[in-house]
Amino acid sequence: MYSSIIRPLFFNFDPEKIHYFVFDCLKFMGKIPVIKKIAYNSFGVIDKNLKQKVFGLEFDSPVGLAAGFDKNGILIDELASLGFSFIEIGTVTPKAQVGNPKKRLFRLPKDQALINRMGFNNMGVEKVVENLKKRNSKVIVGGNIGKNTHTAPEQYTKDYLTCFNALHPHVDYFVLNISCPNVGSHAKLTDKDYLLELITTIQKSNRSFETQKPILIKIAPDLNPHQLDEIIELVAQTKLDGVVACNTSISRSNLKTDKKTLDEIGNGGLSGKPVSDKSTEVIRYLHTHSKGAFPIIGVGGIHSAKDAQDKIDAGASLVQLYTGFVYQGPQLIRDIHKTIKI
Repeated sequence: MYSSIIRPLFFNFDPEKIHYFVFDCLKFMGKIPVIKKIAYNSFGVIDKNLKQKVFGLEFDSPVGLAAGFDKNGILIDELASLGFSFIEIGTVTPKAQVGNPKKRLFRLPKDQALINRMGFNNMGVEKVVENLKKRNSKVIVGGNIGKNTHTAPEQYTKDYLTCFNALHPHVDYFVLNISCPNVGSHAKLTDKDYLLELITTIQKSNRSFETQKPILIKIAPDLNPHQLDEIIELVAQTKLDGVVACNTSISRSNLKTDKKTLDEIGNGGLSGKPVSDKSTEVIRYLHTHSKGAFPIIGVGGIHSAKDAQDKIDAGASLVQLYTGFVYQGPQLIRDIHKTIKI
């Protein structure tokens, strides 16, 4: 039904408007308990063998929702009812910001892909905390955090620290987003020495809390082997809890969408099927060359149960959906739960 009726209807309208329309629909349906129960029975976990412990947390299944879909922690309960075992909110910044000018979200149907240059649009960390306090579900929640677009380089760490300290009591793990291509200059966030400083500062703050939370970093899919080796060294040196691989790509190679359309769209991060293999190979490289030293959350181009299994086989402990969820609908969650082996 989703692929034959709902998706074709949605794809007649602006992607960002449809995104918020779906938000409103999920919020409305979430107020009706019987609908939430039907949704979970239709798409939720069906195999207790899918449960596993990763970076100290108990996951009902390896299937989660990537950051970017629910930036502000508004739909935690509703999304949990669709069967996600964990939901990553954000990217959250200290201050609210509107993000980049519209139009900033584009579909590439021929490639089953999206291009976005949203620019960390979010309500700001204080409002996100208020939203998280209202949730009832016990689903695992990750906090993906970043800097405000116009923050000066010397204040980057302060931005991350502000978000970390505010969200700490309300999320289960953290992801330091150091790889988004849509927030202006972020060259400093690719510098190993700076990342060492950032991670060390965040970890020091983490130790000041009675209960420490796992900390991961999210990397780009466009890194070369030398850069991936640096990530492995960084994780070992700082004892990070894991890596999210991967973020969106700046590459436009091997797309079916014509060049004229791509030129009209302009810059932004590419997600969906075209980054599937690249993401899987990054996961494989990290897992192999680190000898499985740290958990990996695999994300990028998961449009089928096989895509999810490929990432698990490559070394991912968990997987996240986003663009595949847009193109395939919630049935994708069920399909993965029915067939995946961990």
